[in-house]
Order: sequence, then structure tokens, then C-alpha cells
Amino acid sequence: MPEKNDRPDQPDRPDRAPVYLDHAATTPMLPEALAAFTAALGTVGNPSSIHSAGQRAKMLLEDGRAAVARSLDAEPVEVVFTSGGTESINLAVKGMYWARQQDRPRPRIVVPAGEHHATVDTVEWLERHEGAVVDVVPLDAQGRVDLAGLEARLAAADDVALVTFLWANNEVGTLQPVDRIVALAHAAGVPVHSDAVAAYGQVPVSFRASGLDALSVSAHKVGGPVGIGALVLGRGSTVEPLIHGGGQQRQVRSGTQDAPSAAAFGVAAGTPHADVTALRDRLVAGVVAAVPSAVLMGDPVDRLPGNAHFTFPGCEGDSLLFLLDAAGVAVSTGSACQAGVPEASHVLLAMGLDEQDARGALRITLGHTSTEADVDAFLAALPDAVARAGAAGMASRAPLLGR
Repeated sequence: MPEKNDRPDQPDRPDRAPVYLDHAATTPMLPEALAAFTAALGTVGNPSSIHSAGQRAKMLLEDGRAAVARSLDAEPVEVVFTSGGTESINLAVKGMYWARQQDRPRPRIVVPAGEHHATVDTVEWLERHEGAVVDVVPLDAQGRVDLAGLEARLAAADDVALVTFLWANNEVGTLQPVDRIVALAHAAGVPVHSDAVAAYGQVPVSFRASGLDALSVSAHKVGGPVGIGALVLGRGSTVEPLIHGGGQQRQVRSGTQDAPSAAAFGVAAGTPHADVTALRDRLVAGVVAAVPSAVLMGDPVDRLPGNAHFTFPGCEGDSLLFLLDAAGVAVSTGSACQAGVPEASHVLLAMGLDEQDARGALRITLGHTSTEADVDAFLAALPDAVARAGAAGMASRAPLLGR
């Protein structure tokens, strides 16, 4: 029997373990990575020290770096460890921008609409404080970069510092035409950075094959620890550092390096990840059957295998999230970085949705712990949540409708 709820203002939760379907926000650490992390925490020594204790720590660090490099088809020297995806993106975008001003002014940054806020807020900061000119490329209705628009912007200006874009959209899951974006930028003599945080561990990400100049990833999206990420920086690429000090990593990123986190990151990066495409497709079909008005957003085929993103007309996404959470199912309305802010997704607005439809979004994301039972629990809870959220939405609009 379920335990009696001593909070009468909240519904009873089912007597079962919570169902976690928000792997895009963060995914549980892999057991192998957790074991490597806890074992490495006992290692004493600064990896920059030349005595034996320091060299043991350095071995952990460099083994982790090599594993991350292999997972991204890059060279170990190209992997610069950071505190996570946000720092990697800041270092790439700000660092490349500043480096490109050395010989002559190049104030323009070309960026698609609908980027993660780590990029959006970075380029807006450069606009406010460094005189950058932000040139936004539109998205199509599936969240894909308008290549004709990108080509036109590159052809119209010779003062572009860099192009930066998401490898895969972190909200709707659409995969971008990476090779074509890079080819267009390089034909114009412009370096390119990609935020691959959402794509890493979901689809093959080859730094070498992409031709990118810089690439950002994060460990906790692939079963590693929170607090470490990487900027993959090509041998010929130049960035101005954000952090100054000992210059431990190619004079690009200073600070004592976190060997235990690097070791765990390396293990997570080298662990094969289960393909959840079939489970995702089962979830999508179940949502369409249970709630026929639901609309799948993003490309239906060329998308992240763990991503299912829907809008539910007449519902508020936040209401759906709280109702599902009360039923023991964790999902999201979009990027976790914007959670708790009741506003329409800028990604969906860039895809052409109006504000009301954009507010009725849910992102359901699968990962290495996801099971058919998780999907069944979500599908069982969804219709009631939609009905109640829809009724609440109608009630809130009734005074307006009666005018």
C-alpha cells in the first residue's frame, strides 16, 4: 500500500521508485566511472609536481585525457579539461573572438537562433562589453540551421570572427548538418566552434572528421562526474585564455588539474552507451496514441536517439512537469539551465511557434538507466496530467474569454 501522504495540499505519490526521464539535464554516473572516481580520490599529488606522488596523479590525469580524446577522435594534446560545458563554450567563443582581433577588427559573430544559453549569454556579453556584432541565422520548423541564410551572412561580411553552433539541439534534439556548416565557414576563412554537449555519447562525434576548430563537451552528460568538461582545441587553433596562472594546459587554461574527475571522465567516455532509439520510438508512439493532440517537435528522424520533445496544446509545460513529478515521473520543459523561469522556449519561438504553443512543451530524455517500465509509467501518468493541466489552463483563461 502507498504511504499515507501527510501533505494534503499535494497528491499521493505511487509506492514505487521515481522514474527519471531527464537524462539530457544530467545522467547518473556509470558504476565504472563512480568506481574509478572514488578510487582516484585517494591519490595524493599535484599532477604538475615532478616527484613520484605528482607523477602518479599525472598518470591518472593523462590516461583520462587520452580516453576522452579517443572517444572524440582527437589527439590528447587537443583536449583541454575545464569545469564543464559552460566554461568550455565561454573559453571557445570568447577566446576565439579575442584571438581574431589581433591583426584587424573582426567584430561579427555568426550564431544560429535557438542555441543553448551558455552560447546565447556569452555572445550577448561580448556584444555589450566588447563591441561584438551578433549575426543570428534562422532555424527552420524542425530546428535545423538555415544553410542558405548562413552562406548569405558569410558572403556579406569580411569581418566575421567565428561561427558557433549546436551539434544537436539540446531541447528538440535535431541534428545539425555539421560538415556543411563547417565547409561554408571555412570557405569564407572563418573558424568554427560547436557545442556538442547534447550530442556527445548519443551519436558519433568525430573532431577529426568534422573539421571543426573547437568543440565543447561535458562529462556528466555521458555518465561521468559533474564539474569537469573539455574543450577540444585543434593544434592550429588559437584562443585567448579566460583564466590566467600557471598555464598548465597549453597556456589556454590555468589551474591545478582534477585528476580524479579526469580519470572518471575517461572511464565514462570509453564505456559503450546503450542505444535507446527503439525505446524512444516506443515512447513517441505511446504519447501520440495517448494524447492525439500532442505534437512531436524537431526532426522526426535526424534527432538524438534519447530525445522526445512534445508540445501539448492548451497546457502549460510547467503544470505538466509538476503533475508528472507528483506522479513520480521526472521530465523537463527544456534546458535545465532555464528551469523555474516561466517563459516560452526561445528554441521553439525560433522554430516559428507562437508563445502559447511554445509554453506547452515537455522534453522527455532517455539514458543508460532507462527501461520499458519507465516508459510505461510515464505513458500511464501522462493522460491525467494533460487533462488536469488543460483544465487549469482553461480556468485561468476563462475571465479573459468572458470579456
